[in-house]
Amino acid sequence: MTIKALIFDFDGLLMDTETTLLDSWRWEWRRHGLELDPAGFFADHGGDINESRYAALAAAAGAGYDRETSHALRSAYRKELNAALQPAPGITAWLDRAAGLGLRLAVASSSPLWHVGAMLDQAGLRSRFEVLATGEEVAAHKPDPAVYLLALERLGLPAGAAVAFEDTAHGVAAAHAAGLRCVAVPNPHADHSRFTAAELLLASAADLPLDEVLAAVSATAPH
Repeated sequence: MTIKALIFDFDGLLMDTETTLLDSWRWEWRRHGLELDPAGFFADHGGDINESRYAALAAAAGAGYDRETSHALRSAYRKELNAALQPAPGITAWLDRAAGLGLRLAVASSSPLWHVGAMLDQAGLRSRFEVLATGEEVAAHKPDPAVYLLALERLGLPAGAAVAFEDTAHGVAAAHAAGLRCVAVPNPHADHSRFTAAELLLASAADLPLDEVLAAVSATAPH
C-alpha cells in the first residue's frame, strides 16, 4: 500500500523536551542539596508521572518540603530551557521533503495539547501538521495504541497507508499495536537495544534522507 501520511510522536522526537524535563528535575533536586538518580526516571509508558517524582523528592528532602513551590520553580525553569529548543536535527528537512512529496502529516503524542501545541508554535512547525492527536483525548497512553488510532481516524486512512516515527520503545509498541510500521529515532536517554522491533532504527533524523527512510520502510510488511 502506498504511504500517504507520516505520524510523529512529539516529545524527544520532534524536539528534545525529554532532556529539558530531566534537567529541570535535576535542578530542583540540587536546589534542595540533593542529586537525582536518573535510573528509572523515564517511565515505560506515556503520560504524566510527575506526581510520583514529586513524592520521591518530598521523601528525600524531608520536613519543610513545599510541593507547590517546588512545582512552580521547576516548571518555570523548564519553561526557560524549552524556550531555547529548536526542532531536532534532521526533522525540518524531513518535513520539508514530506511536503514536497505531498505526504500528509500528523502528531500522535501522549502529552497534552497545551504542551504539544505551544512547542510546535515556538518552533514554527504547527502549520505543517494536518492532525494533532494528544494524550488528554484518549483513555490510555502508549504503549496503548489509542492515540495512534485517533490520528489515523482523523486522517481517514488505514494503518498500512501511514508510517509512525518514535523515540521510545513503548512508542514503537503503540505504533505496532495500531498496525503501523515504525521508524525509531531514540531520544538521548533511551536504550537503543530496546528498539529491535522497529522497521528502521536511526541515531538521528539527520542520518538518512526521507526518501531513503520511506524506501526502507516500504520494503517491510504493515503490521
